Amino acid sequence: MIEWVLGLAGVGIAAGIVSTVVSLASVVSYPALLAFGLPPLTANVTNTISLLFAGLGAAAGSRPELKGEGARVLRLGWVTALGGAAGAALLLVTPARTFELIMPWLIAAASLLLIRPPGGAGLHEHGTMARLAMFGVAIYIGYFGAAGGILMFAVLSAVFDHTPAKVNAMKNVLTGLANAVAAVAFALFGPVEWSAVAPLAAGFLLGGWIGPKIARRLPGHSLRFLAAACGLAVAAKLGYDTYTSP
Repeated sequence: MIEWVLGLAGVGIAAGIVSTVVSLASVVSYPALLAFGLPPLTANVTNTISLLFAGLGAAAGSRPELKGEGARVLRLGWVTALGGAAGAALLLVTPARTFELIMPWLIAAASLLLIRPPGGAGLHEHGTMARLAMFGVAIYIGYFGAAGGILMFAVLSAVFDHTPAKVNAMKNVLTGLANAVAAVAFALFGPVEWSAVAPLAAGFLLGGWIGPKIARRLPGHSLRFLAAACGLAVAAKLGYDTYTSP
C-alpha cells in the first residue's frame, strides 16, 4: 500500500510538471495507472479527476502571468467548461475508436501550428472560429485529453500575441476548467478508483505548482517549440498504436 501511494504521488508530481510545461500530463499518468493495474476506462476517469488538482496548482503558480487576465479567462472559460462536459458525456456513451483515429492528425496539426508566429492564424478572441476551436479542444480534453493541452496552447497561441509563458498560464486555467466539469461527471457516473485519486491528485497539485516556475524561465519562444516537438512525438506514437492495432 505504501508503494502504491508513493508511486502514484511521484507519478502525479512528474505529470503535473509535464502538464504545465509541455501539456502532456496524461501521456505520463495514464500509462502509469494502467501499469498499476487499472482497466482503461477506470484509468481514464481516475486520471481526469486527479488532473483537476494540476489545474489548481498551475493557477496558484501562474499568478504573475495571469495578472489582469481574470475577465478574459472567465469569458472564455465557459466555452471550455461546456466542451469538457460534452467530452465527458461522449466518453460515457460512445466507443473510443473514432476519436482514436482522428486524434493523431489533430495533435500533429496543432503542433505544427505552434511553430507559426503568435497570433499568425487570423483568429480573434471574440470571433466564432476561435471559440469553436476552443470548444472542440475542450471536448477532446473531457473525452480523453492526451496532448489536449498542446491543442489548447496552439489555439491560444494563434489567438493571442502574448509571451509563451502567459499563453501557457491561460492554457493551464482553461484546460483545468474543462477537466473540472468532466471530473464532476465522472465522479457521479464513472468507474473511479478513489484509492488512486488522493495520492495522484496530491502529486498533481505539487507538480502543477512547480511547472509554471520552470516555464517562465525558458528562453524566448523555446516553450512553443518544445511543446511542438513533444506534440509531434506523441502524434506519431498515437498514430502508430492506433493504425497498427487490430
